[in-house]
This record gives sequence, structure tokens and C-alpha cells, in this order.
Amino acid sequence: MNKHSFQIALAYMSVVIGGGFASGNEVIQFFTGYGIAGVAGSVVAAVLFAFLGMHIARISSIMQAGSHKQVLYTLFGEKAGLVVDVVLSFFLYGVGVGMLAGAGSTLAQQFGLAPLIGSTLMTVLVIGTLCLNVRGIINLNSAVMPFLLIMVLAVTVYSIYTSTGSREELNQAAEQAAIITFLGAEVPHWALSGLLWASLNIAVGFPMLAVIGGLTKQPKAAALGGIAGGLGLGFLIILLNIGMFANMDRLLGVEIPTLQLANQIHPWLAMLMSLALICMIYSTAVGMFFAFSARFAAPETNRFRALSAIFALVGLALSQVGFTKLVGTVYPMLGVVGLILIIAIAMSWLRTRNRSDEQLASDSRARHQ
Repeated sequence: MNKHSFQIALAYMSVVIGGGFASGNEVIQFFTGYGIAGVAGSVVAAVLFAFLGMHIARISSIMQAGSHKQVLYTLFGEKAGLVVDVVLSFFLYGVGVGMLAGAGSTLAQQFGLAPLIGSTLMTVLVIGTLCLNVRGIINLNSAVMPFLLIMVLAVTVYSIYTSTGSREELNQAAEQAAIITFLGAEVPHWALSGLLWASLNIAVGFPMLAVIGGLTKQPKAAALGGIAGGLGLGFLIILLNIGMFANMDRLLGVEIPTLQLANQIHPWLAMLMSLALICMIYSTAVGMFFAFSARFAAPETNRFRALSAIFALVGLALSQVGFTKLVGTVYPMLGVVGLILIIAIAMSWLRTRNRSDEQLASDSRARHQ
């Protein structure tokens, strides 16, 4: 795996992790609530992450995509692609706003600060980052990822090792946990929950992954990076799921389980975990506002920087609605968009799996002439 593959893998992971992994609460709702069978659901999500990451990064590299809308037009056609682009952009902006609210909630819970302070600090960081060039943004996101992995792995492995509940007690606690609802009803099976998890998070990761893939002229390296990033996300979700299950007797009703696990080890570790959560939220917020702004202006231009600042400041105002309310409103509908994306990506793979990169690149050039 060369430098490009490694960079794509880290950036893919860093964008997705903040939107779907940060608090640990999402893991409990999508997987741990099904008991030990939830581990199988997380394996389903891992396989989907790897497959989807591979194909998105590959076709983006072949097209030399500058934004996610070019890839959408290839997957859906021009008219349907425009509709999906507008809908996806709207919900991605909602996720970005949710991340600003999440920063405020995290700092409020750990340090007692007013939520507006945390949201404002995150907004300033996002605007400053989006004023960098694309490579700078990717390098910054990639640099954050190792710290996040170390923190999450350390807390999760230690919590598994120190688990005191019996399997029967943990299963009983898991049965009391809230299970994710979709279109007003509880999801009845762990496999379907794994599919929904992947659909939600690929919708979050798709725009930045499309841009990152488009920066390399080596489709095979891009595809390898997508696979590696997807498997990394899968490994992390499997480990987190096991960690949450091993401590379910102590996590029922806890809003941010990962922070609770860290606090049980040592208060100073909880402080570091809070920083890690902020870094996760930051990575996702940058990815969301970047993708939304790229919809209206070419990255690295003054117009792009100005629009990024305006969108982030408007997002700051909207974030005061509250983190929980925003997530509850935006995420279910984003999952629907993600399911549509998964179907389109699978159909694209079936159409192109026997064609060479050169043939696909030639077709792409012909379509844009």
C-alpha cells in the first residue's frame, strides 16, 4: 500500500468516525442492543464499508473528480444525479451543523462551558481549516486519525479486559438498550441494522472520499485505500461493539458511553477522551462543510473560502437548536439517501467490474466533452 492509499484510508476513516462513532451511543443503538448477535451486524457493516470505499475511490480516481457531484452524475445520470446531489448536500449541511452542536454539548458536559462557546470554537477551527488547500485539509485530517485510534482502542480494550458482568447479565442489559428506529419503527434484525449503519455513514463519507480519490491518478491505489479505510472502520466498529457489550451493565442510560468508559479508568483519561471526541467531531465537520461549499465553488478559490465562512457562520446559528434534536431530524433521512447510494454503487460495480481503468477513463472523458 503506497502513500496515496494510506492517505485515502486515513482520511476516509477520519471523516466517517466523527459522524457515526464518536459518542458510542450510536454503536449501542445500531448493534449492541441486539446482544452478542450485534457483532455479526458490525461485520456486515465492515464488509459494506470496504466494498463501497473501494468503488467510490476507484471511480473518483478514474474520473479525476473535483467534487462529489461529478461522481453522482456518473452513478445516476445528469437529471437524477442533480436531484440526489441537491438532497445529499442539504442533509450533509445538516450533519455539519450537528457537529457544531455536538462540539458545544461535549465541552458543556466535560468542562461546564456554555454550549455556544464550544460551537463557536469549532466554527472558527472549521473556517480556518477550509482556508487551506485541499492537500492541507486531507493532511490535517489524516494527522488527527492516529490519535483518535489510539484513544478509542486503549479505552475499549481496557474496558473489555476489566468487564465484570456475566454473559447473561450483559444480554439482559443489552435487551433494555434502545434499538435504532427507521421510518418510525424499530429495526427488527441485526443484519438490517448493519446495512442501515453503512448507508448512513457512507452518505457522510462519500463527498470527501470522492474528492480524495480524485486527487490520485492511480485508480488501483485509490481502490486499495478505500478498502483499507473501510476495513479499518469495520475493525473499529466491531471492537467498539464488543467493548460496549462487555460493559452494558454500566452504560445503560449514559449519553456518551465512550466518555463514561474513559472516566471509569481515570479522570485524566476522560479529559483526553473529550479531546479525542472533539477531534472526531472536527474531522467530520470539516468534511461536511467542505463538501457543501464545493457544491457551489471550486476549492482553493477566494469564492470557496468566502462561502465556507458564510455557511459555517449560518451553521453556528442553526446549531443552537440542539445536538440531539438535529441528529434525530437529519440522520434518519440521510440513511434513506445512503441506501439509494449503496444501490447505485452496487449497480455501477456490476456494470464496470470487467472493464479496465483505461476503458472507464476513456468513457468518462467522452461524457464530459
